[in-house]
Amino acid sequence: MQYMTLPLEQRAALLEALEQMPQYLEQQLCSLTPELTRQQGADGSFSPVEQVWHLADLEREGFGLRIDRLLSETDPQLPDFDGVAIAVTRRYRSLSLSAGLAAFREARQRNLATLRTITAQDWTRSGQQQGVGRVSLCDMPAFMAQHDSAHRGEITAWKAQIAR
Repeated sequence: MQYMTLPLEQRAALLEALEQMPQYLEQQLCSLTPELTRQQGADGSFSPVEQVWHLADLEREGFGLRIDRLLSETDPQLPDFDGVAIAVTRRYRSLSLSAGLAAFREARQRNLATLRTITAQDWTRSGQQQGVGRVSLCDMPAFMAQHDSAHRGEITAWKAQIAR
């Protein structure tokens, strides 16, 4: 989906949906016990604390970095973000859920503030993303929304497993 091809109302709705993800996470996860926040799914899927730290780091080091580089460089080579490897290396399960939520909220607000200032001509700036191919700034909001949607699904599935 190309952000610039959407009608203005749909662009605003997309950014609003992105803005709501931190609240969704808080609603879904803040009432969990500390033990549950560290419990992975039966299939080995991320625990809630791993979810929020993955989202925070990807928001900063994935989406944020890509947005910044696409704005400031000509045809940048954008690295992949290996979320599983980073989760292990940074020991996400040992970290604080509330600190992860705060980090995600701050990074998401920063990215949305940047996206809201991009000029019409700059939305077409593009580069090569490792493992994906050519990407443009106008792809970033949809990529972020798709990623949010995937994590909403993972959290719903995790909660269903825990409830059994």
